[in-house]
Amino acid sequence: QVQLVESGGGLAHPGGSLRLSCVGSGFSSADYLIAWFRQAPGKEREGISCVKKSDGYSWSGDSVRGRFTISRDNTKNTVFLQMNSLKPEDTAVYYCATVVNGGRGWGQCQSYSEMEHWGKGTLVTVSS
Repeated sequence: QVQLVESGGGLAHPGGSLRLSCVGSGFSSADYLIAWFRQAPGKEREGISCVKKSDGYSWSGDSVRGRFTISRDNTKNTVFLQMNSLKPEDTAVYYCATVVNGGRGWGQCQSYSEMEHWGKGTLVTVSS
């Protein structure tokens, strides 16, 4: 069974950086999409970035593009989210999630209902 564990959340100041990690286990030989979602209080869970396990190709949403970078190291079964130029509005619980790649483009990465496995989340707070 696929399991995901996030780490790296914490407090950052505006303009600062954090790097989140998601360590996965239990993957089959199928290709997967590994996604980062975030959820701020009172808001919908938002898909912000996604990477293909097989080849590392990635997608990022408009709200984080140019500031956040997703990557994966399959030798470590780990996906990273490097977050730079952090803003207070980035404050949220960040979740790692995954689903078998359906070959339908990046739309799966934007929908929490498409994800089949979730980590428990890690809190990122951006504040002065």
